[in-house]
Amino acid sequence: MGDVAQRLADIVGADNVVSGDAVGDDYTGDEALVGEQTRPAHVVKPASADQVAAILRLATEEVLPVTARGSGTGLSGAARPRAGGLVVSFERMNAILDIDTVNHVAVVQPGVTLSELDARTAEVGLGYTVYPGELSASVGGNVGTNAGGMRAVKYGVTRNNVLGLEAALPTGELIRTGGRSVKTSTGYDLTQLIIGSEGTLALATEVIVKLHPRLAHSATVLAPFPTLETVMKAVPQVVSSGLAPHILEYIDALTMAAITHTAELSLGIPDSVRDASQAYLVVGLENRDADRLDADVEVLGTVLAELGAADAYVLEGPSARKLIEAREKAFWTAKAAGADEVLDVVVPRSSLPDFLDAAQAAAARTGSGVVGCGHAGDGNVHLAVFQKDPDTRAALLHDIFAAGMALGGAISGEHGIGRAKKDHFLQLEDPVKIELMSRVKRAFDPAGILNPGVLFGRED
Repeated sequence: MGDVAQRLADIVGADNVVSGDAVGDDYTGDEALVGEQTRPAHVVKPASADQVAAILRLATEEVLPVTARGSGTGLSGAARPRAGGLVVSFERMNAILDIDTVNHVAVVQPGVTLSELDARTAEVGLGYTVYPGELSASVGGNVGTNAGGMRAVKYGVTRNNVLGLEAALPTGELIRTGGRSVKTSTGYDLTQLIIGSEGTLALATEVIVKLHPRLAHSATVLAPFPTLETVMKAVPQVVSSGLAPHILEYIDALTMAAITHTAELSLGIPDSVRDASQAYLVVGLENRDADRLDADVEVLGTVLAELGAADAYVLEGPSARKLIEAREKAFWTAKAAGADEVLDVVVPRSSLPDFLDAAQAAAARTGSGVVGCGHAGDGNVHLAVFQKDPDTRAALLHDIFAAGMALGGAISGEHGIGRAKKDHFLQLEDPVKIELMSRVKRAFDPAGILNPGVLFGRED
């Protein structure tokens, strides 16, 4: 251990290596609700791509497990290191290198947080549109998990908003993929392969993200519905209305009560309407012109009424912001309420009612609680699961995941597989695809040092 620590210090400086008992708890995992936190042997804090490459070269030589870490806000256990392993923390690589207002891109290091990028791009009237619900998350972490968020219904997820990468390979080589242009048809798309690979193929050392103009005017509309089924059936109609919502969320009644209570938020809904509502739709609209936005809100109100909404409330600025913030923090509300797991299954929009019926049936069979909310516009459902018995919970999750996949969906829409869902992934996914992914992993990482135990492989 001493020799490795010294060699790491030779690369990044002794002040940027922490070893043994001196490693703080922050580096022992992420925000996943399941699995034990693990203290690595070393934490190393590089300041450049060359240093990252040198660290990985050393790790390959010593066969040291390597876990990349941004802000540690992930929910799948992908940032939980291996005992005896090495955490590469990108906290020092947090520079915004360029805001290109001609090509509408930003070039950033992986440790840049979403709040930092948002503040800088706002200065020039542009924005990075991936908002996964936690603005302290890092861009590098977004790349690792292919993070999504509320605005994916209009703007897409991380892979739709990253044009290029610089990345360090386990061999110690640096590659550049993509660039500032918006399209390419030249060989395999290595950018897209690395995005969402959860730190198992390469470590991003620089990211080129797409920027969009910020629209000056926005409105948030809250619509209570009598049943969850009516909300789910309304979602495709709102999407096809031509109003192009940038937020389209569903929240069940129990979750709405919890998040508004936690946020001390009063939405002005009459008790009679609230008591008769089992679910809510939150619709965000934006426009560069205030009059056009007002016209869109009026059309939306008519559409929602025709779809069975009890009413449509246009929330004032502070209330709208508080509701969106409360929805973004639904995970923390669920955690505080004692949730044992939070899922993010994704299915086609048309299959949302069938999926939620299947999830509730599975919960009833096991005596479990399953409540939630989600990005209804893109079929990504966030379910808080309350079941203390680990075996019963595992069977319940298996049934929920299987139901989603049977409807043409996937186990995770934006959190990733990590360690938390790996067993279900390996059991339910096509074994031919698993083997193909394993071969890709071996091609990038022949020594198997990058995040072993994530997606594939044993935990020990």
